[in-house]
This record gives sequence, structure tokens and C-alpha cells, in this order.
Amino acid sequence: MALNTEKNFKRYTITSALPYANGPIHIGHLAGVYVPADIYARYLRSKGESVVFIGGSDEHGVPITIKARKEGITPQQVVDKYHTIIKKSFEDFGVSFDIYSRTSNRIHHETASEFFTTLYEKGEFIEKFSNQYYDEEHQTFLADRYITGTCPHCSFERAYGDQCENCGTSLNSTDLINPKSALSGSVPVMRETKHWFLPLDKYEGWLRQWILESHKDDWKTNVYGQCKSWLDTGLQPRAVTRDLDWGVQVPIEGAEGKVLYVWFDAPIGYISATREWAEETGNDWKVWWKDESSKLVHFIGKDNIVFHCIVFPGMLKAEGSYILPENVPANEFLNLENDKISTSRNWAVWLHEYLEEFPGKQDVLRYVLTANAPETKDNDFTWRDFQTRNNSELLSIFGNFVNRTIVLTHKYYDGKVPALGVTDEHDRQVLDEMAAFPAKIGHSIEHYRFREALNEFMNLARLGNKYLTETEPWKTIKTDPERVKTNLNVALQICANLAILCEPFMPFTATKLTEMLNLEVSTWDKAGNHDLLTEGHLINQPAFLFEKIEDETIQKQVQKLLDTKKSNEAENAEVNPGKSIIEFDDFCKIDLRIGTIIAAEKVAKTKKLLKLVIDTGIDKRTVVSGIAEHYEPDQIIGRQVTILVNLAPRNLKGIDSQGMILMAEDHDGKLSFVSPDKALNNGSEIK
Repeated sequence: MALNTEKNFKRYTITSALPYANGPIHIGHLAGVYVPADIYARYLRSKGESVVFIGGSDEHGVPITIKARKEGITPQQVVDKYHTIIKKSFEDFGVSFDIYSRTSNRIHHETASEFFTTLYEKGEFIEKFSNQYYDEEHQTFLADRYITGTCPHCSFERAYGDQCENCGTSLNSTDLINPKSALSGSVPVMRETKHWFLPLDKYEGWLRQWILESHKDDWKTNVYGQCKSWLDTGLQPRAVTRDLDWGVQVPIEGAEGKVLYVWFDAPIGYISATREWAEETGNDWKVWWKDESSKLVHFIGKDNIVFHCIVFPGMLKAEGSYILPENVPANEFLNLENDKISTSRNWAVWLHEYLEEFPGKQDVLRYVLTANAPETKDNDFTWRDFQTRNNSELLSIFGNFVNRTIVLTHKYYDGKVPALGVTDEHDRQVLDEMAAFPAKIGHSIEHYRFREALNEFMNLARLGNKYLTETEPWKTIKTDPERVKTNLNVALQICANLAILCEPFMPFTATKLTEMLNLEVSTWDKAGNHDLLTEGHLINQPAFLFEKIEDETIQKQVQKLLDTKKSNEAENAEVNPGKSIIEFDDFCKIDLRIGTIIAAEKVAKTKKLLKLVIDTGIDKRTVVSGIAEHYEPDQIIGRQVTILVNLAPRNLKGIDSQGMILMAEDHDGKLSFVSPDKALNNGSEIK
């Protein structure tokens, strides 16, 4: 398993992190993993390379069982539901997996079991007893995700036993302060249980050499830095089995009631999915995973760096027959409107909802997420930026250039490509610049700099726009029609190049532009040429590649998030602590009655006060109440309220207030009347 230093690969095995099938896909997943992976796979295919692009749902692990428990259904029902949603979302979004599998499939269970058995028979595991949290009420060992408590690093009170979602720190359940069982809410106890461990410390020296020396110059700095930090801390044996009833059963005697830990099971899903694809297509899966001429690349988010750069390679090294990843171009996190994306808080833009609310605009989102990709640091998605990039870049630069070119071709030449004719220095300079773009874009993609690659693509569109603006064929047609033929030929050749180079980034737009140009689908090696469209070739009628996104469309999305934030605040609002205990005799002194407001007016020179006249059944009395910012006077006449009638009078703004009406205050300070649920006689006592 020596590092392939010649970089002369015959095929590419591309994997993308397996999303948990306990919820749909959001834009953070897309920006971090699936859009860059798809760009890379599409580019390589366009170059004529042999590619297998692997995806699938991670359907084991505690998050699945938690979701099942919350929804009152089985884990299998959970994964069936969300696998279907995720798979369709990816298909509709244009992510070009060669296979999108799932870890609940039979072939995966077989592959994972075989992998474990191989390591077990080689004596690679350490078998040992350890203390683990146990819920006595439910009589079960607790996986880390079933334990919550206070994070020792940031004091977040709802951290999980494996990770704090607030600060992102990886944890052990024993690190938590005041741990509680997520099943019963009780304090768990420690009990002894037997598990099998992969001794990562055994491979620490090899991992240091393989990562810190061999990949010092070609891995991204964020990936290299996180790996170095882990290695410098020192590796420890890691359990590969878990006490759980959902997952791949541990295939050895004495391991009843235990499954493979999901971190061990999930990456093997890449291998099992390849086997599944190979069976369906008649390929040999082994060459994609065991031949040194195959290049393995993992696309992941930063929360998976350790598993794909240290743990999984350690597993592959221990097994002995697999190639190792050449690169793991992990991205950082994408935030949403300056706040961390959170599935539990519903603070996300869900892909399936986007596809419903923005039909036909898959490529707009692909473009924006690539342009804002968190390649080296966390980045932010905002709906206003989404609108600006669509209107000012895709529409005004790319779409505008293509539309102008094709409209003029139809106007002057009935849609037929004019002859190139005599070129001047300006024409030749533009054609030379155009010819250089495929190599520049390709170089950036091959080095996993997708933002840079996309910007170079847009620079070609800018070049075309600038060329049309400078040559002004709509003016020159009156004085030098032969010159216009050359201008439009050059512009059309740029359009044809854009159709080829667009495909990895915006495949739907590439198809649309290719059809508009009546051009056969071309490969990357054809890009850069200035004869993609021959003289006399008939261009189809123009159609808009993009359309303007209006302010009201964006405001609707912003409001949707504001409503989510308001809902979260209400759900998580802290209730004021109860007041000190009073005696029953004290309570008996309070005289609460039902009364009806019969008159109401604002108190002059105040913002908050209303002067109310209330029929208490005992009398008709005046009460001054600070509710003017919540109710208009004419809206509350006739309203029944609860009034404290034996409160000593108090002078407010020159008015004697004879009592107090009861109001409930919400977490956001909004006041509401405390009223009976049906009409009562005025003077009815509250008991």
C-alpha cells in the first residue's frame, strides 16, 4: 500500500460522506460535500476518465434510533422514509452518483461483517472490558448519543456524549458534567461490558509518516492541521463494537446483542456500494479499491476529517489489501444568515423544500454554494447574496452574453453561424484567451479549488460580454457587415465553450445552452477550440438561461427563517423561577372576580396606560392598566377579564386605579388577558 508517487491513475474512486438517514439534506451538506464531489466527478468524466462516484445513506447508529423513538416507529421505517427523500433530492439536484446505496442493504452487512472478521482473525483487535453508562430504568447500555449533559469546554447544557453541537468539540460521554440518560432523564450508572477495540496507537507511527510527511504538500491545510493535532495528542484504541440492537451484528461468538460501531461500519459502506454497483454493471469492484493505479478521493465535511484521514486508513492498513485515499479535500462549515446550521433547531435551507419553492433553479443554488464554498474557513449563506449572485452574475453576465449573441445571430443571419472572416488583433487576443480557460479551470478543479475554478469559468463569460460590448455589432452592422460576421462567430464560439465548461458546475444550464446552440455534447478536450460551431450551423431560438429573482421572493425566505427563529425562542424560553411559598391564609385574602370591560380609553401623554371601566358585579370601577401597547381601546370593550378587587387604590397619572386586571406575559413580553373559557356572571369568584 505504498503511496503512488507517479500520479498516473487509470481510474478514480470518488466517495462522498454518507448522510444519516434521519432527516433530509440541507445546504450545509451540499456546500461541504456533494456539490464539490459532483463537480470533480463530472469534470473527470468530461475528460474521458474512468470514474465511479459513490454515495449512500448511513442507516445505522444512534441518531436513527433516537429519531425512531421520537416518532414512535421502527428504525427501519425511519431509514426507509428519509433514504427515499434524500435519494430523490440528490437526483433532482443533479448529483451524478454512479450508485446511491444504503447501509441497511444485505450486501453492506455482508461486506462489513467480512471486513470485521478479517481483522478479527488476524488478531488486530483488543478485547477488553470497560465501564459504560447504563440506564437502569430502561435496562440498557447507553450509546454516547443517548447521554446528554454540560460540555466541559463551553458549558453548553445540552451537549451529547460524543460531541458538543455548540462548540463542535468531540467528547467522550464520561467528559460530560451532570450526565443524564436521553431515554429516561435519570442519572445513568456505570456498568461493565465487553467490547473489541482497534488499536490505533499501533499505527500512530505509520500514520504520522503517511500524513505528515507524504501528504504535507498536497492535502488542504485545514485537513492536515486537524490530523496533526490529533496525532500530536496521541492515538488511543477505539471501540469497534457497541451495545445496541440496530446495526450490523458482530459476527463472532459471545457478541450477542452487539453491533459494529457506526464509525467502523459506515466507511465500509463505500466498499459495499462499489460491490453493489459492480454487480449491477458487470465490473470488478476490486480494481477500484485494491489496484494501485486507482485514485481514491473522499469528499467530506470537517467533522469527518479524523474518521477519513486517521481511523479509516488505519482500518485499511490493518486489513492489508486496500489502497489508501490520495486526498481528503474536506470543507469547513457553511453557516446560514450568520448562524450555525442546526437540524434540531430547523435552522436550515432544506434541499427538497428549495427544489419545490425554486423550480428549475437547481443551478442557481449550485452556483451560489460553489461561489461561497467554505473551502478553507467557515462561510455564510444569505438569501440576499443568493439573489445578488443570481441577478448580477448569472443573469447579467453569463445569461446576458449568451442571449445577446443568439438574438443577434437570429436577427442578422436567420440563426445561422456566420463565417469567421478576417480577424484583427483584438479578435485573436480574445480567441487566445478563450483557449487558455479549459486548462486553468481544470487545474483548479484537480487541486480541489472549486471556488477558483468557478470564478475562472465566469471570467470566460465576462470575456464574452466585454467583447460584445467593445465591438458593438448592433452599430457596426450599419457600416461594416462583414466585420459583424467575425464578431458574432467569435462570440458564438465563446458560447459553445461555455456550454462545455459549464457542465461540471451547472449541468442543467449546460444542457439548456447545448440545446440552444444545437450542439452535440462535447468533452473537455474539445473546449478551447474556436471552430466548435461551423459556418452555416443553425442555432435554435434563444431562451433565457436565468431569470431575475424578485425582492418579494427573497423576503418570503427571510421571513420563513425569522418565523423559525421566533418559534425556537418560544420553545426554549426560560420560565422565571417560582416565588417564595405563601400560607393558605395569605391566599384566602385575595379576592379575584370575573368582570367585563365596559369602557376604555388611552391615558393622555402616556404610551402604555389605558383607563378602563370594569363592571365587577359588585360595582363599576376605574382601573388603570399598562396594556396600551398590546390592545386598542375599542377592541377590548365587552371583554371579560379577571380582576383583583380588594387591592388598595393607587393614583396613576392623576387617576385613582381601583384594582388590577390579571395578564399573562409570554417570553417575548407580549401580554394576554387571563379570561374564562366561557361567559360568566360578573362578580363570579375565582376559587
